[in-house]
Amino acid sequence: MTDVAALEGMMREAGAVLLDRIGPAILLTHSQGGPFGWTIADARPKLARGILAIEPNGAPVYEVNFTGAPDWFEDDVVTRPWGITRGPLAFAPAAKNASDLKFERQETADGPGLTRCWLQAGPARQLPNLKGIPILILTAEASYHAPYDHCTSQFLRQAGVEHDFVRLADVGIHGNGHMMMLEKNNLEIARFLREWVETRIK
Repeated sequence: MTDVAALEGMMREAGAVLLDRIGPAILLTHSQGGPFGWTIADARPKLARGILAIEPNGAPVYEVNFTGAPDWFEDDVVTRPWGITRGPLAFAPAAKNASDLKFERQETADGPGLTRCWLQAGPARQLPNLKGIPILILTAEASYHAPYDHCTSQFLRQAGVEHDFVRLADVGIHGNGHMMMLEKNNLEIARFLREWVETRIK
């Protein structure tokens, strides 16, 4: 399927129906499947016990184009007009259309080697359905996600959604790329995820 926005919408509906059938569950997402966690939990917040977002799809709003020195990054096309998803989320105050949301880019990056984030401009609309759900965003040391996953974290925090943002290197797990589940130390990463679940999800 080439219409990723339609795919996200179908996954939101299918995931909501699945949770209705099986009951509360922890949502584990990776990469392009990252928005599914946000949308399914938004549709069924009482049934989402937690979200483990492993390098979730893209920075907010724009795709990031890697250009090399001296600037390293530039904005590409808008692929997530709702911030972290292609389709609607339940914002408060409500946003009927993606055009109701206004964004602005950081003047300076949060650190060397990081992109400047696109965040909400003015008083940030909140994401009430995601509030209170234990959420982990996990990023690998040597992944192309490393320069921009912090922007997803900032977008959620600005929208009132507290969560844990963890870089594997900061917990002593080094060298991984985007497909960390296939790499030699994958059991070490799985152990970290299990311990996070046991600690944070009741």
